[in-house]
Amino acid sequence: MTPRTGSWIDPNIVEYSQSRAAGADDPTIDWISAQTAALGSVATMQIGRDQVAFMTMITKLVGVSFAVEVGTFTGSSSLAIARGLNPGGRLLCCDMSVEWTDIARQAWEQAGVADQIELRIAPALDTLSALPKDEHIDLAFVDADKTNYQRYIDEIIPRLRPGGVLLVDNTIWSGRILEPTADGDHDTAAIKMINDSLTEDPRLESVLLTIGDGLTIARKLG
Repeated sequence: MTPRTGSWIDPNIVEYSQSRAAGADDPTIDWISAQTAALGSVATMQIGRDQVAFMTMITKLVGVSFAVEVGTFTGSSSLAIARGLNPGGRLLCCDMSVEWTDIARQAWEQAGVADQIELRIAPALDTLSALPKDEHIDLAFVDADKTNYQRYIDEIIPRLRPGGVLLVDNTIWSGRILEPTADGDHDTAAIKMINDSLTEDPRLESVLLTIGDGLTIARKLG
């Protein structure tokens, strides 16, 4: 489903990088990885350990009291964010799969962060549009169905506080962003569109990082 690192970065470099990330020896991430691998081909949607460490660090640096995640899967990214929250901070997770997020729930309990996370099993656009319209989100992470990326981001940016951070996953898309888009390849077309949109949005300053399958970090101006 979701392409991950492998086709465009030397896997030995990836392994080296991940082995030197903070918390590389993490029993909860080990457990998530084992449970996720048992799901089969969808396991490629799990983010790498280097990205887990990076997201925890960014969450700490931004000083996050309220975060939103669109696309939770089995819980690696939500765990990363929750571990970086300010004392008393909250994370709202949006997903549609009970099966996958049951793994995430167990991981949150293991890691002692379950009381900081609210999971809503519902269409993310419904959850996002129901949030207060004031600028109250400190950090948002988007890693869900690619054709709806722009719609998710359109709901998030007005609610993101000045100086708040938006993280958007899969923005290199295994290198397909450099290739002509094939007819019917709606996911690649959506990623290309969102990359242009984030770069050109006057409300944001952004950079596309070559971590994982590409991670764009955007800061809201103002």
